[in-house]
Amino acid sequence: MSRPQDELAEEGEEVFRNLTEVKKSQIVMPCHANHRQELSVGQLLKWMDSTACLSAERHAGCPCVTASVDDIHFEHTIGVGQVVNIKAKVNRAFNTSMEVGIVVNCEDLFSDSHWRVCQAFATFVTQRTMGGKVQLRPLVPRTQAEQVEHSLAAERRRMRLVHADIMKDLLTNRAFQQVEVQEAEKAVPAERTQVESVELVLPPHANHQVNTFGGQIMAWMENVATIAASRLCNAHPTLRSIDMFHFRGPSQVGDRLVLKAIVNNAFKNSMEVGVCAEAYQGEEPLRHINSAFMTFEVCDRDGKPCTLPKIQPEPLEGRRRYQEAIARKKIRLDRKYIISCKQTEVPLSVPWDLSNQVYLSYNNVSALKMLATRNNWVLNSEKNKVSLYTLEQKQVLSFKIEFEADVPAERAFMVLSDLSKRVEWDPNYERCELIRRVDDDDFLYRVVTPSICRGGVSCSSSANQGGMVQDFILLASRRPPCDSGDPYVIALRSVTLPTHPPTEGYNRGEVLCAGFSIMEVSNTVSKISYFNQASPEVLPYISTDIAGLSSSFYSTFCTCSTFLQDNRDNPTPKDQPPSSTLNSTLL
Repeated sequence: MSRPQDELAEEGEEVFRNLTEVKKSQIVMPCHANHRQELSVGQLLKWMDSTACLSAERHAGCPCVTASVDDIHFEHTIGVGQVVNIKAKVNRAFNTSMEVGIVVNCEDLFSDSHWRVCQAFATFVTQRTMGGKVQLRPLVPRTQAEQVEHSLAAERRRMRLVHADIMKDLLTNRAFQQVEVQEAEKAVPAERTQVESVELVLPPHANHQVNTFGGQIMAWMENVATIAASRLCNAHPTLRSIDMFHFRGPSQVGDRLVLKAIVNNAFKNSMEVGVCAEAYQGEEPLRHINSAFMTFEVCDRDGKPCTLPKIQPEPLEGRRRYQEAIARKKIRLDRKYIISCKQTEVPLSVPWDLSNQVYLSYNNVSALKMLATRNNWVLNSEKNKVSLYTLEQKQVLSFKIEFEADVPAERAFMVLSDLSKRVEWDPNYERCELIRRVDDDDFLYRVVTPSICRGGVSCSSSANQGGMVQDFILLASRRPPCDSGDPYVIALRSVTLPTHPPTEGYNRGEVLCAGFSIMEVSNTVSKISYFNQASPEVLPYISTDIAGLSSSFYSTFCTCSTFLQDNRDNPTPKDQPPSSTLNSTLL
C-alpha cells in the first residue's frame, strides 16, 4: 500500500541502523521448493512472519503475535539455489499494536543480481500479561525514510479499520447486486474445486509462546488454496497476490485445524480462491481462526497468463462469494492503480467513485506527508518570518511556504479546513462549488481560479485578456493527529467526475499534491506549512515569487495569519460542512 522503503532514502543520507531492524537470509533448498523448483509461497510466508515477529518483539520487549498481514503482491518467483533476503522493522508503535514493514528481495549468487519479490505490512500485538495489555513505547523515526513510513502507518491503519465497510458499501451498489452468473457450456462446478484438510497442531508447529505459529497457519492455507486452484484449471497455478490475512483468534498445540478452500470466481486470466482456517479440540465447536482470498494465474512456457475456464458457483452462498470476488477484484485494481504506483507515476486526475474513495484519500494524504518529510528544501526567500522554500526533483518543482501563527494548532486546522473561508484571505481564487461531502473528513470541490495574464499577473474573469479561466476538480482530505507529535493535515489533489466534465470557456487544470501541514509549537502557537507540487497549470501563479520578482506570497500568508488570529475564538462546529463558495490561488 506504499512505496518501497529503500526507494525513499536520499542520496548522501547518513546510514542509520534501526534498532528494531531484523534481517534474514536463506538459501532456497529443494525441500523448500514446489514442483517447478520454485520457493513455495507458504514457506516464504513462514520466513516473513518469523522475521517480522522478531522485529516486533525487539521493540516491545515481550512476546508478540500476528494480528493481520496486509495485501501482498508477489512480483517474482524465487528458484532453488537463489537467496531470499528478508528485512523487517517496526514502522510505528500505537498504544497496544505496531506496524512492521517487511521487504523481500531475491539474490542470484552466480550473476550477483538482486530484485524485489514483495513488500508487506504486518500488524502485531503484545501478548496479554496478568495485568492486561502491554502499553507500547513510541517509536521515534530517525531518517527521512523512517519519517515517511511512520507518518503513512497511521493512514494505513485507518484503511485497515474501514476495509470491511468498503466491501459492504460496494456490495450494496446496484451494479453489483445486478451481476448475473454467466452460464457457460464448459463451466466447472465450484464444488469440484472444494478442498478440506485437517492438520493436528504439534509442538514443531508452535511458536515460543506455545501458540500455533501464524506463519504455519498461513502456509497451510496457501497449500489448500493451491489445490483448489489446480482443480479448476487441471494445471499448476502460480499465486500472484493475497488479500489481507486477519487472525481472529489464537490456536494452541493439540488443536485440530480444519482448512477449507474453494474457487469463488474465475476471470479471463485469474481466479480467486477463498480459504479459511477453523480450530477445535475434542467436542468443542469450531473456532474461526483466519481467512484470506488468494489470486492465482496459470502461465504458459513463455510466462504469459493462460485463459481459464468459467466457474459455475453453488446456489446461494456460492453466488454471494461469486459477487464478492468481483467486488474484491475491483478493490484490488483500484489499490494497485492508485496506491501501488510511485507518486510520480499516478495519473493526476484519477476517476473518483465511492468504491475507490478510501484509496484516493489515502493517496492524497500520503503524498502530502511524503512531500513534507523531504529534507532537501532550499530557502528561496524570507520576509518577516514568512519563508518560501523550493524543491526540484526529477523535473517536478515543489514549493513550501512556512510561518507561525498565534493560534492553537487545532483551531488553525478547523479554520483552514473550512475552505469557504479562504476567499477572505487569499485574493487569487474566484469561487468554489462544494460538489459532495463524502464524509466528515473528505470533500469534493470544483474550484475556479482567475486566468493568468502577462508576467504571472491574474486577470479577473470579467475582463479576461490573457486566456481562459481555469477550474479544478479537487478531493480535499483532512486528518487530525493520530498521536502526539503528528501534524494536522489538509490535503488536496485532482480527480475526475463524470458529472463535472471540462466545460467550454474553462481550462481544466490538475493538481498532483497540495495542502497544509499544521504543527503545534505551544498551546497557543502553531507552525503552518503550505505545500504544492507545481503542475503547469499552477506554476504561473507562483513563478514570479519563486524568481524573486514578487512578494505576493508574503502578503497572502500574512493575511492568512491575521485571518487566523481574528477567528481564533469564533466557534466552528467540527461536523459543519463547508459552504459552496471558496476562493484561493494556491491549490
